[in-house]
Amino acid sequence: MARLPLNRPLKDQQEELLLFRRRARIGYLIIVLFVLALAGRYLWLQLWQHEQFVTRSESNRVQVRSIAPNRGVIYDRRGRVIAANEPAWRLELIPENTGDLQATLAALGELLTLSDDDLARFERARRRARSFERVPLRFDLSEREISRFAVNKHRFEGVDAVPYLSRHYPYADALTHVLGYVGRLDARDLRRVDKNAYRGTTHIGKSGVERAHEQLLHGQAGVERVETNARGRTVRVLERQDPVHGTDLILSIDLAVQQAAWDALGDRAGSVVAIDPRDGAVLALVSKPSFDPNLFVHGISQAAYQAILEQPQRPLVNRSIAGGYEPGSTLKPFVGLAGLELGVMQRDQRIFSGGQYFLPNYDRPYRDWKAGGHGSVDLARALEESVNTYFYQLALDLGIDRMHDYLEQFGFGLPTGIDLPGESSGLLPSRDWKRGRFNQPWYPGETVIAGIGQGFNVVTPLQLANAQAALINGGRRWQPNVLFATKGPADETAQRQQSALSAEIPIADPRNWEVVLDGMHRVVNGRRGTAQEIAQGAGYQIAGKTGTAQVFTQDQSQDYAQEELAESLRNHALFIAYAPYEQPRISVAVVVDHGGAGSTVAAPIARATLDAWLAQEQLAQPPAEVLSP
Repeated sequence: MARLPLNRPLKDQQEELLLFRRRARIGYLIIVLFVLALAGRYLWLQLWQHEQFVTRSESNRVQVRSIAPNRGVIYDRRGRVIAANEPAWRLELIPENTGDLQATLAALGELLTLSDDDLARFERARRRARSFERVPLRFDLSEREISRFAVNKHRFEGVDAVPYLSRHYPYADALTHVLGYVGRLDARDLRRVDKNAYRGTTHIGKSGVERAHEQLLHGQAGVERVETNARGRTVRVLERQDPVHGTDLILSIDLAVQQAAWDALGDRAGSVVAIDPRDGAVLALVSKPSFDPNLFVHGISQAAYQAILEQPQRPLVNRSIAGGYEPGSTLKPFVGLAGLELGVMQRDQRIFSGGQYFLPNYDRPYRDWKAGGHGSVDLARALEESVNTYFYQLALDLGIDRMHDYLEQFGFGLPTGIDLPGESSGLLPSRDWKRGRFNQPWYPGETVIAGIGQGFNVVTPLQLANAQAALINGGRRWQPNVLFATKGPADETAQRQQSALSAEIPIADPRNWEVVLDGMHRVVNGRRGTAQEIAQGAGYQIAGKTGTAQVFTQDQSQDYAQEELAESLRNHALFIAYAPYEQPRISVAVVVDHGGAGSTVAAPIARATLDAWLAQEQLAQPPAEVLSP
């Protein structure tokens, strides 16, 4: 066993005690420094950073939510609801509260029907939204789906079934091209609106009145501050600013007139436009074929949308304001008036119609529709029988430039300015236009056919109805409007919208206008009139003008019977009419695609439209209660 050396020094207890005390002081100092640092940090957070952290805490506890306003309801001029809001349910999801988002979507897909389109739209909306904002996943849940979700709701954090008001169009496709439709907000929509005003809003007007008057219909979004628990569920509402209901709109459209025109067109493609010549109010605006706008409200599938696009008759096109047609003989009253007002032709001057017309030094004939011609005719009879040769000569005497300048006063070649999106300006040809468009000179033969509404002439049915309205009301060309009155949430009565006057056409001699109107009266009521049949049993005097527009150029040496042609090659049938003749209250333009003859196909449709507005005396004037539906 080893022994300790005898000379080893004993422990110095005093030294060890001093060493311990030094180390203890250092430890205490370190502890004090840490305590002071913590106290300083505490004071910094409590005194200088207090407001910031209270705000953060409050934001965790309190959420601000936007409240979408109820969209304004749309009525026809007699107070019938034509665009309504109906209760519905949608599925909403807050991404940051769902945990595993993809697992949540997969589980919801097993519980409810989620199409690929639903998921794609949700993903696009999620990318635009902030993580704590609600993003719609499915709209228009059925009662069965709502019940199924309610039973399983405990499985889905951050997902809720939320009630909302859904747009509904009770008359479906009959009013589509007037009303348009609403659809889900997308990136393009957000670029044209105030994003803050649309927080909480899921739908916006895409076309028609819904788009044109979006600012009125949308209203103002509201805000509410709600207290939430740790799971993000609402505990109570702390503060609420209610949204402002969108403005209700009353349209000038009369549902009875619209429906009558729609039914009269039947299965044929075409358009009917009816205008009140006294103020430019649009009474009916029909375009066929159409589509059900309700399909678009909750998001139409790609397959269904593609099916609409592939229809050869193009139901998405509003023929009334964007369809381009040669006016044919419906242009003759305006050309005739130009000849009289500009002094090129006298009221009683006659031209001989032998069935063919030849330009000087040209051997190519321009035919009349009647073999052998009509004999010696003045302007009134030329309108009554739609004598082409009369207007061939008149157009040549006028020249294309004077004819262009005079007809432009009636709005041809110009947009009418109607309060609907997508209007076309048509085309009123001139020498300058052709030089600029084709870098070619203007030829006399082009002037000749322009006089009967052929060649380069292109009009919309709305332009025809509005030009006729100016012709029969003494030269006042109104800017057509479909918005008749508005009624805000605080208004006791609706506010009537004032019509705008686009132009006042100067009148050189009122007797010139009377001759033209007399010729149009004889079209329906004259012994040789081309539209006599529609006068039977009317109970009021109708005036009008028939027209046909060629779809393809025919050889002058051949005459094709319309029934021998493929339908796609048949002439378009046109008819313009107004009534009553003595005090006109309605101007109508009808175009039937590939309908053949205006007198037998388009004229009866015009008669049905006139009847709907005038046959019953109470329909002649808007009722007093229209301003407070």
